[in-house]
Amino acid sequence: MKKVIRKAIFPVAGLGTRFLPATKASPKEMLPIVDKPLIQYAVEEAVGAGIDVMVFITGRSKRAIPDHFDKAYEVETELANRGKIETLKIVQNIVPPHVTCVYIRQAEALGLGHAVSCAKAVIGDEPFAVLLADDLIDDGEKGCLSQMVRIFEDWQCSLLGVEKIDPAETESYGIVRATQITDRLGKIGEIVEKPKPEAAPSNLAVVGRYILTPTIFDKLDRLSKGAGGEIQLTDAIAQLLQEEPVLAYEFYGKRYDCGSKLGYLIATVEQGLKHPELRNEFKSYLKQLVIE
Repeated sequence: MKKVIRKAIFPVAGLGTRFLPATKASPKEMLPIVDKPLIQYAVEEAVGAGIDVMVFITGRSKRAIPDHFDKAYEVETELANRGKIETLKIVQNIVPPHVTCVYIRQAEALGLGHAVSCAKAVIGDEPFAVLLADDLIDDGEKGCLSQMVRIFEDWQCSLLGVEKIDPAETESYGIVRATQITDRLGKIGEIVEKPKPEAAPSNLAVVGRYILTPTIFDKLDRLSKGAGGEIQLTDAIAQLLQEEPVLAYEFYGKRYDCGSKLGYLIATVEQGLKHPELRNEFKSYLKQLVIE
């Protein structure tokens, strides 16, 4: 029987130091792109891919995230009393009723691999997805993860979302070497965490979308600290390669690196130009700004 992807992990325990002081008291994942926080874009992508269990790996300063996905009685009552029914529906449907949200506290930030391992008890013996909210991916349809789930249905093995980057940027990413299977799909032969450009096996970078088999937990359990003194998910995937196939998929869509200030600003502008209520006025404003 083919396995399906029902659960997704959202590592959201990071400190967001690149956005200080904005993230001093508020999680970076709650930074808004127009009128929705980054984490909501990621959750909506997961819902669109058929995920019904969302597992958030949180930290001590992340109360705003569970609050965002929880029921807000006072807000909903006020909106109902004022007759703002459409806004009320938006607030009530941030996550659909069939979706379960699970929150796990990561006691200390020991890297992406450690964050994923914190969810082991909830994931159990199932394949699962990992989404990093910093990477907002817009394909104009259901999302990057939906593409990856369809591929998993056929191949039933781990799958990493990748994109070609400027070779000078390899020190910021996990980089893979892959043997081509189809136009956008390849079998990974090597994965290296943040190599120098001259040592990188390619310019194919792993970005914030993963589908992994539960075997990855065994690798994470035995892993020593790697780059930056952290438990690196990339190192565990490198070990996984020795036992089972791992695929690289060049997804359709545009990725916004919202972990950087420039990427965040670009995402805000471009998503603003797509927003049904704002796009016309915003476009006019930008044109006028350029003329001036």
